[in-house]
Amino acid sequence: MDLWQLHVFVSVVENKSFSKASSSINLSQPTVSLHVKELEEYFHCRLLDRLGKTTEPTKAGEILYQYSKQLLTLRDKAESDLHDFLGRTRGPLFIGGSTIPSGYILPGLMGPFLEKFPGVSIELTAGDTLEIIRQIKKGKIEIGIVGARIDDPGITQEKLIADEMKLIVPPGHKWAQRNFVDVSKLFEEKMIAREKGSGTWQSICKSLEAAGFHSSSLNTCVTMGNTVSVIQGILHHVGISILSTIAVRDDIHKGRLIALPVKGLNLDRYFYLTLSKKRALSPICNKFIEFARHAL
Repeated sequence: MDLWQLHVFVSVVENKSFSKASSSINLSQPTVSLHVKELEEYFHCRLLDRLGKTTEPTKAGEILYQYSKQLLTLRDKAESDLHDFLGRTRGPLFIGGSTIPSGYILPGLMGPFLEKFPGVSIELTAGDTLEIIRQIKKGKIEIGIVGARIDDPGITQEKLIADEMKLIVPPGHKWAQRNFVDVSKLFEEKMIAREKGSGTWQSICKSLEAAGFHSSSLNTCVTMGNTVSVIQGILHHVGISILSTIAVRDDIHKGRLIALPVKGLNLDRYFYLTLSKKRALSPICNKFIEFARHAL
């Protein structure tokens, strides 16, 4: 048994497929199968069940998967620590962001960071806030930036950057010429909601509740899974919505969308630097955190 075999095994488990794993790690499918077979012979048990088009770990496979992840993480940390000690910051950094951070904040940080540390490679995972939290807890990403504070004993968060949300309407909307809209008026219009795990939508619901309103009373005609879809929905008159002004900055500047304050509703929020309490951070991750704190 060696670490490369464990790396191949982990890839099969996480991709739920030999063929997808082979594509992911640039090995032929027979080679992937051979590595798994050698592991099964080493442990004298079946590690994976081939269930038609998907592959699932057996009970023994689940145990090996957990230890394999720890061993591979320790390997990566050892390499990173040694490179850092020798003054050569290099290695992979796995980061994640909810919709706004992954699309509008993290890309602006990654470029300058990679210029400063050219030996680093970054893999960015995008998802809603709850998905990024899950990935952090699983150890698939080290650091996340999300749009909601999460009550989870395994997670630590700190405020990183302030955000202002506003009601977004198309230029031809009846409210487009107003200076603001009263919160009570929101319940008269068709609204585009975000999915349950969205930090943006969680912030909106909390703000409404704090103002004495129920988000369930909104006329949410449609739910969309990302900000880009919501913006397109507003442009095509599906409905209106409350969005981060960071996400619609260019559209507002070009006059394609109008942003209005909502009177009686506090729509200020923060994006949070989010980490696992239980996992040690790599030197690269610590450098990225310090870089982000100073850059933002």
